[in-house]
Amino acid sequence: MLWVKAFHLIFVVSWFAGLFYLPRIFVNQAMATEPSEIARLKLMARKLYRFVTPIAVLALGFGMWLWLGYGFSGGWLHAKLVLVLGLVVYHWYCGVLVKQFAADQNTRSHVFYRFFNEIPVLVLIAVVILATVQPF
Repeated sequence: MLWVKAFHLIFVVSWFAGLFYLPRIFVNQAMATEPSEIARLKLMARKLYRFVTPIAVLALGFGMWLWLGYGFSGGWLHAKLVLVLGLVVYHWYCGVLVKQFAADQNTRSHVFYRFFNEIPVLVLIAVVILATVQPF
């Protein structure tokens, strides 16, 4: 089961790396004015989202394997699962934003995306505390 935990952590770290960087691309896209820069950022966002989505699936799959294998329970797990579900929604919404930028339909400023970029940081802090400390 330690191998499963190791792969779960590897894929979670990789997923978060993508979720940290993709909104930074959105910040740059919202500020971009040069057509070549806009095209490059659209390509980067699309490729990163397509790359990180299977990583997210693997992180979730190994996490479910751990949950079923160890039979974790308790309030901390319920809270963690709610945060993970929120992260899945955040990931999905990033895909919606990638499509909006691709269609030149963005209506938000770079300031919105700067705040939007902080959501996975807060989720990561909470999930790590819940999984390690198991406060309740």
